[in-house]
Amino acid sequence: MISRFFIERPRFAFVISIVITLAGLISIFTLPVAQYPNITPSLISVTTTYPGADAKTVQETVIQPIEAQLNGVKRMLYISSTATDTGMATINVTFDIGTDGDQNTVNTQNRVNWASAQMPEEVRRQSVIVKEKSSNMLQVIALYSPKGTYDSLFLNNYSSINLKDELARIPGVGDVQMLGELKYSMRIWLDSDKLAYLNMTVDDVIAAIKAQNVQVSAGALGDAPISGKQVFRYSLQTQGRFTEPKEFENIVVRSTSAGEQVRLRDIAKVELGAENYSSSGSFNGKPAALLAIYQLNDANGLEIAEAARKKLEELKVYFPEDLDYAIPFDMTDFITASIDEVVVTLIEAVLLVILITYLFLQDWRSTMVPTIAIPVSLIGTFAVMAVIGYSINLITLFGLILAIGVVVDDAIVVIENVNRLMEEEHLDPKAAAIKSMEQVTGPVIATTLVLLAMFIPVCFLPGITGEMYRQFGITISVAVAISSVNALTLSPALSAMILRPIDPNAKKFIFFRWFDTGFEKLTAGYGKIVSPIVRRTSLMIVCYAGLAFLCVQLFNHLPTGFIPDEDQGKLFVNVQLPDAASLNRTTAVTDRAAKLAAEVPGVIDVIAVPGFSILTGAQASNNALLIVCLKPWEERKKPELQQNAILAELMAKFNAIPEAQLSVFGMPSIQGIGTTGGFSFVIEDTTGTHTDRLQEAIDLITAEARKRPEFLAVYSTFSANVPQVFLEIDREKALKLGVALTDLNTALQGLTGYTYVNDFNKYGKVYKVEIQAETNFRDSTAKLRNLFVRNKSGEMIPLGTLVNIRTRPSPQYLNRYNLYSSATVNGMQRPGYSSGQAMKAMEEIARKVLPAGMKFEWTDMSYQEQKSAAGISLGSIEINMMAVIFALALLFMYLFLVAQYESWMLPVAVLLAVPIAFFGSLLSLYLAGIDNNIYTQVGFVLLFGIACKTAILIVEFAKNKYDEGTPLYDAALAAARLRFRAVLMTAISFLLGTLPLVIATGAGAASRRSLGTAVFGGMFVAVIGGTILIPAFYVLVQRLVNWTGGTGSPRRAPQSAEPPAPARNSR
Repeated sequence: MISRFFIERPRFAFVISIVITLAGLISIFTLPVAQYPNITPSLISVTTTYPGADAKTVQETVIQPIEAQLNGVKRMLYISSTATDTGMATINVTFDIGTDGDQNTVNTQNRVNWASAQMPEEVRRQSVIVKEKSSNMLQVIALYSPKGTYDSLFLNNYSSINLKDELARIPGVGDVQMLGELKYSMRIWLDSDKLAYLNMTVDDVIAAIKAQNVQVSAGALGDAPISGKQVFRYSLQTQGRFTEPKEFENIVVRSTSAGEQVRLRDIAKVELGAENYSSSGSFNGKPAALLAIYQLNDANGLEIAEAARKKLEELKVYFPEDLDYAIPFDMTDFITASIDEVVVTLIEAVLLVILITYLFLQDWRSTMVPTIAIPVSLIGTFAVMAVIGYSINLITLFGLILAIGVVVDDAIVVIENVNRLMEEEHLDPKAAAIKSMEQVTGPVIATTLVLLAMFIPVCFLPGITGEMYRQFGITISVAVAISSVNALTLSPALSAMILRPIDPNAKKFIFFRWFDTGFEKLTAGYGKIVSPIVRRTSLMIVCYAGLAFLCVQLFNHLPTGFIPDEDQGKLFVNVQLPDAASLNRTTAVTDRAAKLAAEVPGVIDVIAVPGFSILTGAQASNNALLIVCLKPWEERKKPELQQNAILAELMAKFNAIPEAQLSVFGMPSIQGIGTTGGFSFVIEDTTGTHTDRLQEAIDLITAEARKRPEFLAVYSTFSANVPQVFLEIDREKALKLGVALTDLNTALQGLTGYTYVNDFNKYGKVYKVEIQAETNFRDSTAKLRNLFVRNKSGEMIPLGTLVNIRTRPSPQYLNRYNLYSSATVNGMQRPGYSSGQAMKAMEEIARKVLPAGMKFEWTDMSYQEQKSAAGISLGSIEINMMAVIFALALLFMYLFLVAQYESWMLPVAVLLAVPIAFFGSLLSLYLAGIDNNIYTQVGFVLLFGIACKTAILIVEFAKNKYDEGTPLYDAALAAARLRFRAVLMTAISFLLGTLPLVIATGAGAASRRSLGTAVFGGMFVAVIGGTILIPAFYVLVQRLVNWTGGTGSPRRAPQSAEPPAPARNSR
């Protein structure tokens, strides 16, 4: 017997436990810490610019050729794109979870190269950037001037030159973006009247700049081959690219034989300005440069954030006077607070379990045996986590919390049996330990394997759900396996060493006497309740059938969800003004909204980015983003300071801004999947016709959705009716007048748009040289008519004679999803409704109102939720994936029980306990208003195993009694009475271990409550209902075996995992 070896050599047992614990302690300091496992899909971004092009042109000439090549790239989930009327093209390819980001980038780059020949020359000059991207915005750093010494242009470029590259080099950083960036550019503002007067065109200016702002390789003097007398070699240097506005002003655009010159300063204003003025940034009302740090999917956010803080402190030493920084947006605050709360919950659970163990064992020496199993099992689990590449995250920590009530079970079995043998057979501790292990070693191993069997099917689930289940299941499995090793090695050795012979005349402490008296009365009452049920199994069958019916009804009525919405301490506000609103109007409205937000109690900082939409990720003059940062959770314990309450107050305050639509939403449940909370619903036009069809579909769906009670807000940023000016070129007239269409297009792009000419160097960076007409020459259609273009005869032809100018509606940006023209509807469910209910309602609405040729899909987090809820199709029947997994889990447990009992029927008596626990779990979730989400489902799996393990304590003893010749009813009743104490002890230990999850508050409380409520409620009902009905289950099954003449069970039963009588310590 293996345990005897360790009883004889206790130091060996100590060494095993010490080594396990030390390995775990070392691993704790090396394991990465994260909110979740690596469950974020890989995202590859393709971006480029077509200067001066509208959204339709960008989509047709840039995006469609690239998408055609990218479609179907290996392990792609979906592809989306955005074309804006500022010439930006963005294509995002989302790959499956678990794929390698570097390989995905290579595959994407190869396919983009195939499409390069189909793209315009101007786009190829701008370059097409392919890189791995994450929507996981980890931090936003605000660089600002407290006294207002520096303007936005200086702040943005100081950040770009001195901070951005330093932060981008931090390991794990995927990207550092400037929100509202104002990057330096040599802006050449042309005076179109002077150009026309001097008979000059945009082409003349471009040619002059290209000819004179150029880097020259001048060669060298004395370079080989040379004569033998040459002693030195000198490199030749000339003035290359210009760096200062004055140098550009002196560029000669035209020179005559008479010595007359027209310089750039004569026809234009030259300044060091911004490359793009379409957005800006502010922090608490002050101009600011905003640096957003995005982490790679497989990187550790806590390490990145800490490294960024250290780097900023190093760089701050070199800041000029009146320059400071803040980090108002830091998602690691939530991660750290959540993990801290879970660790506190873990400690509370350990203490409660120790307390209840001492209450039942009533002796500190006996209590030490199961107590030591807790740190050995939990800490040792970290060592295995390090080996298999796991992190310390919320899922693994939840697993450890729930394992606390389980890991003590085997040690309790050992110590209780040792105490019984010492009391009944008057053995000394060592002899009692040896004999006890002869009785319980086999059953301890068997019951552990039965519990682990529950998690075998779970490990094969795909996607996000599968990874979370896997990490939870393996964490618990490892902890339970270590606890079994501990029960077979350290627990018997420790029992033999520290226990003392029992004095039958010793008097117990008065509290323990009261407790024992009360427990004896409870046991007697329990026996009186069980006796008639065991003898009237027909009554039990009726009750059980009713419970099963209620189980089905509750499951069908329980709303479904995915990941609970948490108070993450941050809120996004999307600001949308009427179509074609200018950036000045948007900035004014955004400033008002920021001031209102700052007045709300619980708000600490407000970041504003006019000209940017968080929903589309694109720049738009009528959109803005507000990031509302809330105070720490310990300062927001009152209900009115919770995130949902603040969100509601913000929405109420924003009603005072009638000229804009302001939508408030939380952060995505999993950082890196989508950019906002709520759902993302994509409507696709499969016919590829006019965007008016998409607009009509959007209007129908949003109007219908606003009538439904499930939604707090439903909105779309898409608009097909943005007023735009259309220039209808009279091509015949232009050719008749000798105007080349290319010259006409160049004039339009260079004056009303902007033209990238070439580059210049400054501050160790390379910046663009751009030309554009001054504002007063491009602020109305009347000014547009007075722009001139030169014909082949050298005459200046007004643009008004060549084009017909009219206004027509057109989208400000165009989206595509999976190669179809699309528009996205975003929304949030109303409190009291789950995300699953909201998604179901949206699908019902879409099927009802969408016209022919339109279809819908989900994206971002909603896509993952739909994927996790998808079933397995068997012909016309679709079976829910979770139902399949649960069924397989029960099947594995059944097979292990068959192997343990050598019976095909007896395990049924154990498995019948599962619906009782399931009913309790569903009822508690229903009463608490919690949906059926991924955490509750994880709890179900564990609960099934715990319920069966509890049932084994009664069924196995009843079987032993029956096989020894005791009548069936008497065997069942004896088992019920004698195992009641052991069942209640292990159950209460587990319940108290999960209680801190049920009453959780603070950061991450929603997830903890979901898991805790499911497990606590199920176990509570299982303890009450299970202990009453399980004896009857055994009687029913055994009668069925007897009736069928079954021989699957040998007459001699296997040894029980528990002693035949409860331990009653008489110290």
